[in-house]
Amino acid sequence: MNPKGPRLDASFLRTPGGWPYLLAPLIPVAVALEILGAPATVVFATSALGIIPTAALMGRATEELAARSGPGIGGLLNVTFGNAPELIIALFALGQGLQEVVKASIVGSIIGNMLLVLGAAMLAGGVGHKKQHFSRTSASIQTTMLMLAGGALLMPAIFELVEGKGLPQPGSEAIHYGGTVEHLSLAVAVVLLVTYVIGLFFSLKTHRDLFNPEYEDEDSWGWSTRTSVIALAIAGVLVGIMSEVLVGSITEASESIGLSQFFIGVIVVAIVGNAAEHWVAVLVAMKDKMDLAVNIAVGSSAQVALFVAPILVLASYLIGPYPLALVFNGFELGAILLAILVGNHVTADGESTWFEGVQLLAVYFVFGLAFYFA
Repeated sequence: MNPKGPRLDASFLRTPGGWPYLLAPLIPVAVALEILGAPATVVFATSALGIIPTAALMGRATEELAARSGPGIGGLLNVTFGNAPELIIALFALGQGLQEVVKASIVGSIIGNMLLVLGAAMLAGGVGHKKQHFSRTSASIQTTMLMLAGGALLMPAIFELVEGKGLPQPGSEAIHYGGTVEHLSLAVAVVLLVTYVIGLFFSLKTHRDLFNPEYEDEDSWGWSTRTSVIALAIAGVLVGIMSEVLVGSITEASESIGLSQFFIGVIVVAIVGNAAEHWVAVLVAMKDKMDLAVNIAVGSSAQVALFVAPILVLASYLIGPYPLALVFNGFELGAILLAILVGNHVTADGESTWFEGVQLLAVYFVFGLAFYFA
């Protein structure tokens, strides 16, 4: 077989990077179950699993395009489409008026990347390597950006706690907070987006060498630009279909299985929207490419805080019953703050061990337990 040609065959599906595509048959199954009126729990579970291969395809098509576009445009493509699946899911949730689910998914993505993904990568990589190293400078810049973004995301909630109705409960339905805190949330979103754009210029132009470590993908399919564009378009449509089915079943499914919409948003939706990207971080860590693993984990958290959350605030002025106010509940506030502090501390020395991975995973599971009982 031509090493530069496509490798989308049975042998590829048996590789560590091919497993998400084994779930592809669940895409039509989820649509059929929705049309036939199957129980919401079954529809939810099937569509959640069906999102994983669509997100993987979108990520792979983006990587193939990025590889042919040069480091500047390639980096822009990666940061633009890196969190597209979870953004699409959240947009559908906004349209359904599930604003608390949207906020929970934002928090879930931030803590999931900082604790679950980074922890799993450090654990998996540390099993075969006594100590792994990565750029302290790159990690420090990204964790600092995330800390600043986290502080900005906390301020509307603090304002509402002091001046308004107080914080929402984890099981609350959508709450219309009114003008002042909505305007504050909009202003915060604009500041975060401006910071994000400046950060792109910093990471893709003036300090590109710090944020784009070279990485040879051993499972590359070698797609042409045309094939990559077509695959990206198909993936976008499929993610949209799966997101609509998933979001449409959340309310009834949460009642059927006894889980709050808060838990589903902060844990389940956040994980399925990033599953393929999470697995890539673990794979590259096992290959002793911790620079890339840390960039994926911490960079994705920062992108959610700086780009995804503000875009959702702006979008809420066009879709949904009323604007999205960035007023998180107490569990979400604590999780954001602690996850950022813990992640910043663990990455500060530029090296990792498997036990640090265990510690990060332990914090994530404690958060999950608290969210479950909330």
